[in-house]
Amino acid sequence: MLKQRVITAVVLAPLIVALIFLTGNALFAALLGLIFLLGMWEWTRMAGVRGYPLRLASLLGYAILFALLWHVCETAWWWLPVLAGLAWWLLALLWLTHNRFASQPSRTHALLKLVAGAFVVVPAWCAVVVMHGDMARPDSGRGHFWVLFFACIVVAADIGAFSAGRRWGRTKLAPAISPGKTRAGVYGALVCSGIVGLVGGVLLKVPAKLLPAIVALALVTVLFSVVGDLFESLIKRHAGVKDSGALFPGHGGVFDRMDSLVAAMPIFVLGKFLLGL
Repeated sequence: MLKQRVITAVVLAPLIVALIFLTGNALFAALLGLIFLLGMWEWTRMAGVRGYPLRLASLLGYAILFALLWHVCETAWWWLPVLAGLAWWLLALLWLTHNRFASQPSRTHALLKLVAGAFVVVPAWCAVVVMHGDMARPDSGRGHFWVLFFACIVVAADIGAFSAGRRWGRTKLAPAISPGKTRAGVYGALVCSGIVGLVGGVLLKVPAKLLPAIVALALVTVLFSVVGDLFESLIKRHAGVKDSGALFPGHGGVFDRMDSLVAAMPIFVLGKFLLGL
């Protein structure tokens, strides 16, 4: 399993870097939207939607939201959908504490999870598109590097969580939702992301007085990524599946690779903006 995860990561890493640095913002937004839609195709199944026509209709609805918000992302109101994403993840914390909510298969619960899916992915897509194009500060011209910095924070957290969890993981984080996650894993994720936050801040020439704030933002970002990971685990538990899909050997499906990212993106972009970066 570990070997498969490493091989998959090695193959995907250059593709992700190419997506970030070799595309203009419109193409980046379109390609990222397609990737997110692949993940949402898996989400519709986990939500309990039966039949390809209904799943395709749901996917079309998500695509229309992306298209509509593209125009919003180019305006001074870009923060509104991103803020909606932050609000959603705070609400998701409440859902996690009542993990049996909407667990039984029904049309109402499926519809609820489809709506939740919109709040999961659409604000995240908007956030990273804004950051990639640096639409909040179009004079900076460093959006590509900030997207890479964000990705490195989340990847470092994933590595730290996996390593610390294997070595010291005895106390479960949320056994009723995801028995494999441990508190030690969270601590490992925070340590690694904090280091990357500091090093990345220096490389991006963040003013010294703001470096502690960048490290703090990296830590908060990772905490939200943990919420995203747990929330997908909850939805998978409701659906009775181990992975969202099987596209990536050792990693699962597309949404299994998105879960922590989509929760972390809105908080990181809002924090970056509030810090004047």
